[in-house]
Amino acid sequence: MRIFLIAMPYLPYAVERPDRYRVKVEQYVHYRREGYLLVRQLVPPEDVARLLEWANSRWQASDTLAQPEKAALHEIAKGTRVHQLHRIDPVAEWGLLHPRVLDVLEALIGPDVLALQTMLFYNPPGTGGQGWHQDAYYITTYPDTLIGAWLALEPADESNGCLWVVPGSHCEPIYPPHSTPFGQVHAANAFEDLHAVENVSHLDDEVNTLTRIVRKYPPPIPVPMGPGDVLFFDGHLLHRSYPNRTRDRWRRSFVCHYCNARSWVPWNHGEPFEGDSANYLHILARGSTHLPYASPPFGTHVDLYQPEHAPPGTPPPRMMGDAEGNMGMG
Repeated sequence: MRIFLIAMPYLPYAVERPDRYRVKVEQYVHYRREGYLLVRQLVPPEDVARLLEWANSRWQASDTLAQPEKAALHEIAKGTRVHQLHRIDPVAEWGLLHPRVLDVLEALIGPDVLALQTMLFYNPPGTGGQGWHQDAYYITTYPDTLIGAWLALEPADESNGCLWVVPGSHCEPIYPPHSTPFGQVHAANAFEDLHAVENVSHLDDEVNTLTRIVRKYPPPIPVPMGPGDVLFFDGHLLHRSYPNRTRDRWRRSFVCHYCNARSWVPWNHGEPFEGDSANYLHILARGSTHLPYASPPFGTHVDLYQPEHAPPGTPPPRMMGDAEGNMGMG
């Protein structure tokens, strides 16, 4: 007797919701061509208000807010930002897994989405900013699928420190750090002329050697944003912000990072992890994966792959060649 095992095909399915955001093809093309996508008013006002109130409740005044005009990253970060709050706070987890943000991610890098990082930025007057950098320089994923989602909690413009981007620069490789061999995103020695960089994220363009790559492109452009707007950007995109130059306005924002859940992630924000990958510590937000993952510890709802959406029977047809060399669906 012969036994046949019938495979259940993996058929990604976007769960219906009344408030679901559907990405347009032209938006997808813009993201792939330019390296970023701005979605206006993606997060509803009441949700932005909840995050802003939460951010204010967590704020602790600091005596270390003064920073040099051309500061290094460690000087900028004093009192202006907090990382990985989703691991200790249910509101941060809810923001990280906001369904309308995940709707866009599901289309841009999905269907399988892994949630990696949260950052709460305050940027009071006279502080903040970050020099030219590429996010995948800091967060490594293999395959390289990192994407950022920058949510404005209040108006962000050139005066108080909005983001600046270099359209098309996501086509650049990740320039590795000069100081360590462990910052390689690409296979070592795969490039003939991929040089190391120094002082990435430094506010001084003459110190931050990544500035030389920026100058190959047309002038960078600012991205003013209003509350609820979300800027999605590729992990290779060259981008920066300047310090808040106003006297009475802050620039609060909630910034998260994600990757395709099929990527291997040897990254845990500098904290130790077991084995060769930290995937088991990151939250599966959409779809499915063959890799370990975490569930939301505070119980935020996520829409994962449901096999009942897939039709029973043999695997779905795919393009293939027949015996005569012709291509068709088989």
